[in-house]
Amino acid sequence: MNLKNIHNIYFIGIGGIGMSALARYFKANKKHVVGYDKTATEITGALSNLGIDVHFEDSAENIPVSFLNPANTLVVYTPAVPKSHSELTYFKNNQFQVLKRSEVLGLITENTFCLAVAGTHGKTTTSSILGHLLAECNVEVTAFLGGVTENYNSNLILKGAKVSVVEADEFDRSFLTLSPNLACITSMDADHLDIYGEADALKESFIEFTKRIKPKGKLFVKSGLPIDGITYGIEDGSNYSAQNIKIENGTYMFDVKTPKEVIENIHFNLPGRHNLSNALIALAMAVEYGCPHQQLAKALASFKGVKRRFTYHIKTDDLVFVDDYAHHPEEINAVHQAVREMYPDERVLAIFQPHLYSRTKDFANEFAESLAQFDEVLLLDIYPARELPIEGVTSGWLLGKIDNENKQLVSKELMLSKIQESDAKIILTIGAGDIGEEVNKIKKGLSVAS
Repeated sequence: MNLKNIHNIYFIGIGGIGMSALARYFKANKKHVVGYDKTATEITGALSNLGIDVHFEDSAENIPVSFLNPANTLVVYTPAVPKSHSELTYFKNNQFQVLKRSEVLGLITENTFCLAVAGTHGKTTTSSILGHLLAECNVEVTAFLGGVTENYNSNLILKGAKVSVVEADEFDRSFLTLSPNLACITSMDADHLDIYGEADALKESFIEFTKRIKPKGKLFVKSGLPIDGITYGIEDGSNYSAQNIKIENGTYMFDVKTPKEVIENIHFNLPGRHNLSNALIALAMAVEYGCPHQQLAKALASFKGVKRRFTYHIKTDDLVFVDDYAHHPEEINAVHQAVREMYPDERVLAIFQPHLYSRTKDFANEFAESLAQFDEVLLLDIYPARELPIEGVTSGWLLGKIDNENKQLVSKELMLSKIQESDAKIILTIGAGDIGEEVNKIKKGLSVAS
């Protein structure tokens, strides 16, 4: 397919973080963009402000007349949309070109120099850092991101078309549509078992992804993963390694040992060893691409972070409120490590919203262990996303597995009052569902109370 011949792009599920980045991209490239989503959100509002028409009722009657010609209309959908969706059904039954988001991403990036970030955790932060590093080094780059970066207030960095940065998403095997020049794998923990069935199938999919790398391309892997490549790690013997790590006023200061030399005195402002690892691999890929070391060090120090990735909303001597997207036990462990490193002597309250019945069922014991580490735990109902309930899998069932006396179920309506009753100095909201939409209410409530 030649995207230059397509004038109209119709998105089904336009409010998704990955879908909205594509919508922004096509709008910036003078395409006529329209879309559907289930509910109005901050993301759909931002798209509307760009002049993109978004509607929230699933009906083929909402499709504009100008989009009814299959010859010049491309339909992009997310796998999260049910197969019974009437608009999707209409397009499929009427000979339109209907592609998944990942397939369109593959088309856009196939003729660019592509840097792809794969892994069950860390994709969004790593790709956001990498996109920022390249942009600050004056590379003509477009970065499609799975989160809103603080530096650009967007999930799209648009500085040119020669180079692309993408998240290589393992969900639904989406990353097998990409053909990167440089790729990394940050992690391979079991996840998406509703898709893969078992961890070995997920591992095989990552191996298949490595075969998608273009000839003369390079693969980077986190030290310890069962795949061969250029290694990176924290204070170890990897090809790229962060060394001499110190923390001053919440900022990491470290050196990076590369295969050829040492880059000294690098500063990075995001907390947590997981974020330090993300910064290291982004830096390594930018070095291999050819960016000057001095510019890279300056660019990394200026990276402000990604919204909902250990995002501070209150940061005073008396109270700290952080919001994070963590939705897998290993990600919750990473948040716990970060908060204990930054605030070792303070009491921590974690409010967690489980995401997906299947993930909660598959990793119930691991979730219980990761959540038990906090001083207090509030548990919201499971956010179903694309799933129907699974009998017996509830937040109450999960709560019973958490070995912590200071735990309770809470509704969204009572959440703020329960938080205000706590004497914890550090408040964390955690989860990939709609808990992020409660953040402003919590922030306002805590600010009034203090």
